[in-house]
Amino acid sequence: MLNVRVPRAVLAVLTGISFALSGIIFQTLLRNPLASPDIIGISHGASTSAVFCIIVLGMSGLWVSVGAFAGAALTALAIYGSARRNGVTAYRVVLIGIGMAAMMGAVMSYLFTRARLFEVQQALARLIGSLNAANTSDIYPLAMALVVLIPMTIALVRTLGAMQLGDDTATALGARVEFSRLGLILAAVGYAAFATAAVGPVGFVAFVAGPIARRLLNGAGNGFLQAALVGALVMLGSDMVAQHALPSIQLPVGVVTGVFGALFLLWLLIASNRAGRVN
Repeated sequence: MLNVRVPRAVLAVLTGISFALSGIIFQTLLRNPLASPDIIGISHGASTSAVFCIIVLGMSGLWVSVGAFAGAALTALAIYGSARRNGVTAYRVVLIGIGMAAMMGAVMSYLFTRARLFEVQQALARLIGSLNAANTSDIYPLAMALVVLIPMTIALVRTLGAMQLGDDTATALGARVEFSRLGLILAAVGYAAFATAAVGPVGFVAFVAGPIARRLLNGAGNGFLQAALVGALVMLGSDMVAQHALPSIQLPVGVVTGVFGALFLLWLLIASNRAGRVN
């Protein structure tokens, strides 16, 4: 029993931390609570690349994670490049990201049409967003990625306070704006890609962790540590619900986070409307 439950719990914590950190980095850099990797297409790019590696290239294990990172990085580069004309705005990034997600979905559908049945089954396990088949081989690539990405994030996040004042002011204060922004985007892509490769594109964890952490802090601090803890708790709690909500059926954790995230999004929109921030 422990051989099943311990890897599942560890993987839930690691993926929760990864999705949460990816989400709060994108939301902070773009100053938009909608700018999470599952909404702006980064997770879709990672999923599509992972499916390509499985179905077309016949890869497995660590190579699927590497392929997912490459797909997420290329998707992020395409979004950033498309949104860069006349300056990057969060509104443009979100819109282009939604379009990119739809495009990745179409590519994935095409890959399924040319795949054999067992390849489709293997690929679907990466797309549902599930911890039901968690094992130690899924943990190692993600854990190794976090060993690199977390110190990188800690080193770069110190410049975020200055960057919130604007690029010109941040540069005047001595911050290396472009270097820090590129490094943080690379870290956010890495978090989303390796977590997606491990358990699939679990929706809304990246989206909800940052706003919940900031509300707990009442705006004090950058909220990165708190967001990581919230992400881990959301994944663990959602997986517990997924295991026990229905008798004799284990739901994919992505189903539970999707319901929770959709409700949170509705609440956020209603609260923003009442505060006069949404027309």
